[in-house]
Amino acid sequence: MSTPRLPLSGITVVSLEQAVAAPYATRQLADLGARVIKVERPGGGDFARRYDTTVHGESSYFVWLNRSKESLTLDLKAPGGLAILHQLLDTADVFVQNLAPGAVDRLGLGTEVLAERWPRLIPCTISGYGTSGPWADRKSYDLLVQCQTGLVSLTGTAEETARVGISVADIAAGMYAYSGVLTALYTRATTGTAHPVEVSLFEALAEWMGQPANYTRYGGTQPQRLGTQHPTLAPYGAYTAADGREVLFSIQNEREWAVLCAHFLGRPELTDDPRFATSSARVAHRDELNAVVAERCARSDTEDILKDLEAINIACAGVNDVAAFLDHQVLAARGRWRDVALPGGATAQALLPPADLAGLPVRMDPVPAAGEHTEAILAELGRSGEEIEALRTDGVI
Repeated sequence: MSTPRLPLSGITVVSLEQAVAAPYATRQLADLGARVIKVERPGGGDFARRYDTTVHGESSYFVWLNRSKESLTLDLKAPGGLAILHQLLDTADVFVQNLAPGAVDRLGLGTEVLAERWPRLIPCTISGYGTSGPWADRKSYDLLVQCQTGLVSLTGTAEETARVGISVADIAAGMYAYSGVLTALYTRATTGTAHPVEVSLFEALAEWMGQPANYTRYGGTQPQRLGTQHPTLAPYGAYTAADGREVLFSIQNEREWAVLCAHFLGRPELTDDPRFATSSARVAHRDELNAVVAERCARSDTEDILKDLEAINIACAGVNDVAAFLDHQVLAARGRWRDVALPGGATAQALLPPADLAGLPVRMDPVPAAGEHTEAILAELGRSGEEIEALRTDGVI
């Protein structure tokens, strides 16, 4: 029996990408079977390759974001390099880029030019603040966007703000670029029209700020910064157990509150206490409520608390560090880890893509070395061995 084709088999993506946002979008396209040709700078490639060296000498960011791709090195400022890129675009379906503001226009690869020369090509531009407007020319990085959207003002403790611990703006932009490209591919297939896709880090994360934006605009104040506590629900947060570990649990409605009072706190009279009888009341009297909950949690070890809460169907969890997450029983039992080959022959474990497509294989191909596929791609484009060697001598590849 033949192996089913992946959904994007036959689709070619050419990407001028760096850092996180665009590589995350294209890796997900590669996961679905697209051929992704990653164009990198000669002499080092994507600078994310050098963010760290923790994964057998490779960058933890790069290993996460770049499996299943082909790497081609090109100096796009050299006429020969740009000509090779044009030849790739002749047969490409998607062109993704997240270069610095104005860079693709200087290369003659702006969206209007692309649409005129390659009408079936779907261009996808990922920028910091959009390609128009007062901040179109600004460089942006993840933490800058976290600050500009107000996310940092919501994250941390009452005393101190904090960066979200992952590149959340980049990830948001990468997700919208990925879904935007899928939508554009579907639209091209059904209408014949290739629509350009544009995503900015700022607007992607702005969408994720929808709830606090509504709360602030119509409530007059923004949600409080409360560490692990939830600003609009209580009790909802982490509490310290007798063994010094933290347990987080959540009460979502009055039925759960009554069950918690009767069967965990041992204080059924608190169910109808005016300070705690409604969600809004519990939030308003958070300090008094937390004192009651903290006193109860301080009498039991973590595992006993979790067992008691699970017995009454209250959502709860221990507060893991990253090492505990890596060993999580759910990931192990569901077989979510796979080995991915790295440059040099080592392997690293990576999680399967989160969307399972029943009946289709999973693609987890190697992470490429910088320029690993350059000669093969150029030969495919009709370049002879002598021409390839001349390009290398001239520093074009």
